[in-house]
Amino acid sequence: MSPRPHILISGAGIGGLTAALALLSRGYRVSVLEQASELAEIGAGLQISANGAHALFSLGLKPALEKVWCEPVGKEIRLWSTGETWKLFDLGAVSRQRYGAPYFMIHRGDLHRILLDAVTALAPDAITVNTRVTGFEQDDAGVTVIAEDGARFRGDALIGADGVHSRIRNSLFGQMPAHFTGLMIWRGLIPMERLPERLHRPVGTNWVGPGGHVVHYPVRAGALMNVGGAIERDWRVESWTERGTTEEALNDFRGWNEDVHTLIRNIEVPYKWALLGREPLERWTVGRVSLLGDAAHPTLPMMAQGANMALEDAIVLARCLDKHAEVPAALQAYESARIERTARLVRAANDNATRFHNPALGNAEGAARYVDTEWQEEKVKQRYDWVFEYDPVRVAI
Repeated sequence: MSPRPHILISGAGIGGLTAALALLSRGYRVSVLEQASELAEIGAGLQISANGAHALFSLGLKPALEKVWCEPVGKEIRLWSTGETWKLFDLGAVSRQRYGAPYFMIHRGDLHRILLDAVTALAPDAITVNTRVTGFEQDDAGVTVIAEDGARFRGDALIGADGVHSRIRNSLFGQMPAHFTGLMIWRGLIPMERLPERLHRPVGTNWVGPGGHVVHYPVRAGALMNVGGAIERDWRVESWTERGTTEEALNDFRGWNEDVHTLIRNIEVPYKWALLGREPLERWTVGRVSLLGDAAHPTLPMMAQGANMALEDAIVLARCLDKHAEVPAALQAYESARIERTARLVRAANDNATRFHNPALGNAEGAARYVDTEWQEEKVKQRYDWVFEYDPVRVAI
């Protein structure tokens, strides 16, 4: 029996590590090439819905995840000025019953650590750090990846899991056009003990208003509150590490409810980044090279599905490689199985960016009418059921 293909993965983020784990657990040789000198995932909270949970649970990670996740009972909409509250949808037991898996919130760093531990347990030498991929060459027999320091790595396939500014994608298709959405996001974490009891509820909360919205939910087993606030403002630096100030963030949300100001004042370090929009790619595979996660389908965060799409990609990729003897056929099948769904999710996030910031939210009377219309139960089901019902472990490929 011939050995299984050797898969090269550029990028050791959430998507790259999940793909590595899915492949290693199936007996593939995997080499993950990461440009950072040490493996530590930056960022704050992630929302993992049932579709993403199916992917993680299939890799045996549920016991480790349960130690650090928060499983909310639901999601709520709150009005920016008065704090009036509407239920968006139920989660908790309802997600398990309806979609077969929980919906949970988790610190990005916690998920990254769990994935990293699982990968290194299977293959201690699978990840090479300090390796900045600058290019690749492919032929009928395989792919050679070229690093900035001149090192070369040979494998049967290359997966670009190197993020929104993917070098692999740019090498395949050129620079991906991006446009400034007119929005920037503030993000940060708050030790839960700093917050009043009224903000400790186990729900995901989305404050909506004219020109902005604020999302917050607990992570790290309830020890931290994750906060993200989007505002219409001309800030165009697309970086997760750009620091701002508390005063600047408070000014951006001047006039908002005191609960929002309480959250902002207690963020340990406020970071800000610009939201750049990109149209979905028409293809992301060429021969023995393909893309995964944000490299393939960068999306705005308004559907909370960026990480979930990467998790789905990883499982479907591994299944396609299992199904097809020839690597190029497997990668093409993977793209075909994923491209329509991911494009739909990108467009749905774009639609939510507009929905969350509608001018009708400017006053209580108009807001009540708008919320009753836009977040009525049937419309919410139409927007989300198709997302949560997807199971990458069982979907046809």
